Amino acid sequence: MALLTRKNYRCLFTARLALITAGLLVTLLSGCTTTEVRTTAFTPLTIEDKNIAEERLLDVGVIQFDPGIDTVEVDEDTLVFPELRQAESRFMAVTLADSLQSSLGWGAVRVIPSARTNIDVTVSGKIIQSDGEILTMEVTVTDSRGQRWFTKEYSEYASHYAYDRKHPTEGDAFQGIYNRVSNDMLNYRQGLSNQQIAEIRTISEMRFARSFSPEAFTRYLQQSQEGIYYLSALPAENDPMLQRVRKIRERDYLFVDTLQEYYGTFAKTMEVPYQEWRARSYEEVRQMRELKRKARNHTIMGAAAIIGGIAAAGAGGGSAQAAGQVGIGAGGYLIKSGFDRRADAKMHLEALQELGDSMEAEVEPQIVELEDRTVTLSGTVENQYRQWREILKEIYEAETASSETSI
Repeated sequence: MALLTRKNYRCLFTARLALITAGLLVTLLSGCTTTEVRTTAFTPLTIEDKNIAEERLLDVGVIQFDPGIDTVEVDEDTLVFPELRQAESRFMAVTLADSLQSSLGWGAVRVIPSARTNIDVTVSGKIIQSDGEILTMEVTVTDSRGQRWFTKEYSEYASHYAYDRKHPTEGDAFQGIYNRVSNDMLNYRQGLSNQQIAEIRTISEMRFARSFSPEAFTRYLQQSQEGIYYLSALPAENDPMLQRVRKIRERDYLFVDTLQEYYGTFAKTMEVPYQEWRARSYEEVRQMRELKRKARNHTIMGAAAIIGGIAAAGAGGGSAQAAGQVGIGAGGYLIKSGFDRRADAKMHLEALQELGDSMEAEVEPQIVELEDRTVTLSGTVENQYRQWREILKEIYEAETASSETSI
């Protein structure tokens, strides 16, 4: 057997070192795993533990959520489907309203299509992430004074058992997140004095009245530089203008109550397919993340093996070149495997898109019987409410003109 020269020994050592380094990198990367902890525990709903006085009850309006699709593009990382997000924006508002109502700490809790002036407390939310596994939303709560109670971001992972058909859990898969919002709101309201609550309720009425008759009710409200409303005076209880506004306000409440039937029916109709979508999405997201992780690791490992193979082949010598060719071939295989796994991830993404595209909401026209005519409201729920507010203004103006003529 021929003795190795110092040069050949150094070349062979370099080749082996390169391959060993690549092999170690492959071993380390292949051993990288993430451990996720799932729990069935979630934040319980706080219930008002005493009979709250009528004068401390505040009405709440939950605006259907911002779907959060204006600034996000559909890609492998965001998993945002416009049709599904629009449906979720209603579903989540209904689920939050149910939690608030169940806490027994509020007056009427209604889902509303847009911000309104005659609501004591308004809740607005924005969906940041919703893929069946994680739900993240931003919630802002303000009162009629313009006082912001808080703006918070809430996030929660679905339990591993949330979509287990053998052991189904009660309530929404992310019920804990709605309970946390409700608890935070109740905690804030409990810290308000009776005077503050009375002021909120009165300002709600005055802002509604001003929206119908600015010339008659503007003088009762003032606004600070920070945008906070406060009362500068109050109309007499027997003021005829105030009495007419209160009647209009009651009609508005009745119409919004009919919208609750729509929102409730929509949520019930959506519940089964939505739960199924989230269950499938939950698995798709987890599989896609794992595929992407393996694809990334395989690509890195392949590149490392190729680099090691090139270094070995360049070191010279038959054994080194043979080892280098093996390393380059193995690296090419790993990179191809990485690309194949990315293709599989793309396939899962397309499956999610098909599921999202299949969910759309339709709103039936509403027929409203008035004293002198029948009105049909059509379009989206937002458009129907906008049409209704225009009709209310017509009614108020007609009643005001009739009253002035009779004097």
